[in-house]
Amino acid sequence: MQGHLPSRREDAAGLPHLAAHASGPHGSASHSRPAIRIGIGGWTYAPWRDNFYPADLTHSKELHYASRRLSAIEVNGTYYSSFQPATFARWYAETPDGFMFSLKASRFATNRRVLAEAGDSIRRFVGSGIAELKDKLGPIVWQFMPTKAFDAEDFEAFLALLPREVDGRALRHALDVRHESFATPEFLALARRYGCVPVCTDSEKFPAIADSEAPFAYLRLMRSQSAVPTGYPPEAIARWAEGARAWTRGPRPRDVFVYFINGAKERAPAGAMALLAELGVNSQ
Repeated sequence: MQGHLPSRREDAAGLPHLAAHASGPHGSASHSRPAIRIGIGGWTYAPWRDNFYPADLTHSKELHYASRRLSAIEVNGTYYSSFQPATFARWYAETPDGFMFSLKASRFATNRRVLAEAGDSIRRFVGSGIAELKDKLGPIVWQFMPTKAFDAEDFEAFLALLPREVDGRALRHALDVRHESFATPEFLALARRYGCVPVCTDSEKFPAIADSEAPFAYLRLMRSQSAVPTGYPPEAIARWAEGARAWTRGPRPRDVFVYFINGAKERAPAGAMALLAELGVNSQ
């Protein structure tokens, strides 16, 4: 099966088919079956005080609250700053079994002219203590600038630098490329060769690049509308759910990560919980 390269305006119906376990938003703690993780970007955002968090909830309890209504969070802060091992250990302790964090890798590794020279930045990030998340460590997201065009030789050199594990724990790498030049079979072939997965972005700004042969799926949904209570209308939520159900079935069932990440960000938690509900998962 060849990789699928939908246009930037194509919605869930055109994506390669992407199970949440019905027992709860986090699935089984043993994670013996492929699962879908649904979440948001970060957990601190002022407008969520009005429509997601209880009014009297202290800021220190926000991660505790969010992690019991969603099954994953994509951490944006690790893109901009370094964190101590103790911070990752605290996140692990505050969240329930089965929860997962996707971490954006340091921008110093990806925001550079020559990617082949990113080795030191990659090693610093991977060695910064992320292993303290243990079994809650989800994919690492390598986000590239929208102006970064595809250069096959340089990009392959970058992929060759990505470690396969940290402290004995296997790593999964997601590539958030944002330039139209990456929408080519050559990029998909490189990603496959190094066991990496292209981020499929539902956005007006960036290409939607999906690979039906990838070892897992990673989606960032960025078209939330403020006028829609759940960001995406019910029919769109249903399409994403149908894709999710299919991805974890068949001869090669695989994990899926879906993040309501941008657009009308104030609607992201409601969108994520609506998708969980569509999949029959209790998010309360």
